[in-house]
Amino acid sequence: MSSAISPGELTFLAVALVLAGGATGILAGVFGVGGGAVIVPILYEIFRLAGVPEEVRMPLCVGTPLAIIIPTSIRSFMTHRAKGLVDLSILKIWAVTVVLGVVAGSYVARFAPPDLFKIIFVVVAALSALRLIFATDRWNFGAELAAKPIMVGYGGLIGVLSALMSIGGGQLSSLFMTFHGRPIHQAIATSSGLGVLISIPGALGFIDAGWPKMAVLPPLSLGFVSLIGFLLFVPTSVRTAPIGARLAHRLSKRRLEVAFGLFLLVVAGRFTWSLLA
Repeated sequence: MSSAISPGELTFLAVALVLAGGATGILAGVFGVGGGAVIVPILYEIFRLAGVPEEVRMPLCVGTPLAIIIPTSIRSFMTHRAKGLVDLSILKIWAVTVVLGVVAGSYVARFAPPDLFKIIFVVVAALSALRLIFATDRWNFGAELAAKPIMVGYGGLIGVLSALMSIGGGQLSSLFMTFHGRPIHQAIATSSGLGVLISIPGALGFIDAGWPKMAVLPPLSLGFVSLIGFLLFVPTSVRTAPIGARLAHRLSKRRLEVAFGLFLLVVAGRFTWSLLA
């Protein structure tokens, strides 16, 4: 790998990582997401400057946030649960199939082309955003949750897509819950718990998936997880997650829906641009 990177560039990238860690924690708290949408592009630029080969760059950018999400999700979940809005009955239904879905997604990551991660992110984020921004009742499947077999299926889908998108499952699970009449505050609070179920097996799966590529991965990598990225992101993201969670409970339902939708549109637009560039 190339070592032609100046001290000034290293300083800039280190500061960017710390600031992005703070933004990641706030996003995890406000929206119940793991912040992968913030982490992935910054890590991609860092690894590009460091000369990480293209064949492993994107999987490394996806695997590393899953490890970063672990402490952030735990802190966010604890804050939301203290507010009394987490629906543990939903998490119990999803627990097993979400984990199985993450394992399956991690296996796919061994062979998936880099653009697949971006395409999945764009499609899911755009659909979620349109539903939230326009708040149309036509996207509502009823006032009650779906039957248990359907909920179990949702769990598996959330797990697979979350592993390939490097997120905590927040926007996917929030989408399904609001489809079935759950208030956005409760959906986001409950979704924060999925970050724990997704991030731990997801990170382990990407470590395993990247192990055969260790020869071309950058130093201090465990498979497709960068320990440097993990260590720089975690301190600030853990500190700011409760701030985001408290902010979420102060916003009105409509403002939270619009803010979440606009956030997802920005994410979809960024990845669309990178696919076309």
